[in-house]
Amino acid sequence: MATLKVGLVSPEREVWSGEAKMVVAQTIEGQLGIMPGHAPVLGVLLDGSVVKIEPADGGEWVSAMVGSGFFSIADNEVSVLAEQAELGSEVDVADARRALDEVLSAGGEGGTAERRARARLRAAGAEA
Repeated sequence: MATLKVGLVSPEREVWSGEAKMVVAQTIEGQLGIMPGHAPVLGVLLDGSVVKIEPADGGEWVSAMVGSGFFSIADNEVSVLAEQAELGSEVDVADARRALDEVLSAGGEGGTAERRARARLRAAGAEA
């Protein structure tokens, strides 16, 4: 079975890498599902969105919050280059809820900080 070679990186670190069956990313133009054999694409990530990866080994889907950035697809390789990225499994849900409450109480509704705070909660599997 064909797979994708996936790398999700931020300036600080490599967040996730490995073989995958599918990657789902939210772009500024809409959601994109990427499977082996996908045509080459260069896209802009929606700031404050969640990237989901279905590992090739049959493990649980990996979810990560991403800030602004880009992704590229070519020859069954997917590169996700995000200004900010955090795996859902690394998110402290209580801390993420506090951060969202702080943004909302400061009047930051609809801004980048709110989108990123909500994306952290979604990546962790918590309602935002």
